[in-house]
Amino acid sequence: MVEKLIKYIITFIGLSSGVALGIRLADPLHDLHLINFDRIVYLIVTPTVLGILSVFVFYFASKILIRLGQRLAQIVQNELEKIPQQDFLFGLIGLVFGLIIAFLISGLYDIIPIPMVASALQILTFIFFGYLGISLAQKNIKDQPKLTDWAKKITPSKTTKTGVAAVQSKPKILDTSVIIDGRIADICKTGFIEGEVIIPEFVLSELRHIADSSDALKRNRGRRGLDILKIIQRDLPIVVKIVDQDFEDVAEVDVKLIKLAQKMNGCIVTNDYNLNKVASLQDILILNINELANAVKPVVLPGEEMFVQIIKEGKEANQGVSYLDDGTMIVVEDGRKFMNDHIMVIVTSVLQTAAGKMIFAKSKPNQSY
Repeated sequence: MVEKLIKYIITFIGLSSGVALGIRLADPLHDLHLINFDRIVYLIVTPTVLGILSVFVFYFASKILIRLGQRLAQIVQNELEKIPQQDFLFGLIGLVFGLIIAFLISGLYDIIPIPMVASALQILTFIFFGYLGISLAQKNIKDQPKLTDWAKKITPSKTTKTGVAAVQSKPKILDTSVIIDGRIADICKTGFIEGEVIIPEFVLSELRHIADSSDALKRNRGRRGLDILKIIQRDLPIVVKIVDQDFEDVAEVDVKLIKLAQKMNGCIVTNDYNLNKVASLQDILILNINELANAVKPVVLPGEEMFVQIIKEGKEANQGVSYLDDGTMIVVEDGRKFMNDHIMVIVTSVLQTAAGKMIFAKSKPNQSY
């Protein structure tokens, strides 16, 4: 509905422009005597013809203009969404004050005798004080606790009661560990990662450095990370952006990631335990792949039966060891005698450790192998 209305408005503007141009050209065309018509004929025919032509031209051009306008609006909206609401509010306040000061100063240029120079200086003054107002407001007003609290009250929160909306709207910044790990590609393929995936240029540089290492293990890990990035960029239906933002005064990649997340109002996807803790202390949202993996592991309760294969001996006497598909270790009491056999076991207890879950079980009696 809105597109049709805009299309009609653009077409009407074309009609008005064509008729106006035809009225202006009627007398000059009559004076040329190209066709021996009276002046009144030129005043009727010329605006009519140009008006009809303008209607067709502007009608078909309106589709292109509307499409370009939608793209431009989407780009502007995406860039504005990256700016924290408080920063946007403070910047707007600073811009208003800067433009007021520029307006007062620009009146002094009226004494300059050359109008072009005076106009140029006025434009530069508005640009300079507008930018200065935004910069000073964002840097200094945030240091005032009362103003910050006021801004939090008047800016609508993006979070819902569960905080889901805030997570979805934040760009996801990948660190080196999660790229080398490789599981991020499968997670993106399932659609659990929403929004933009950000790959900082300094993370790419670190990956290239690892891939060029003289150590074979590091070199393989680095090349694996680059292959994972290629899969994420080319094969997955997600928006991937490589950001060249760098912080030259900072040497550590982890600190750069934290600063970038603060600047973009984004969250960090990582497997790094230390980065997880440091970023959490600075109120940055962390998405940890290991925590996700632990969360989606199937829940096993004592008394449940499982069909497993004993693949090796345990540390204690007569113990056998098996594994679930997700790598969870199962320690089977008296399982050594069933080496390489598939047996039914009964879960006796589940132990949660820092490395993950460990399941203890015993073989089910009276079963044939």
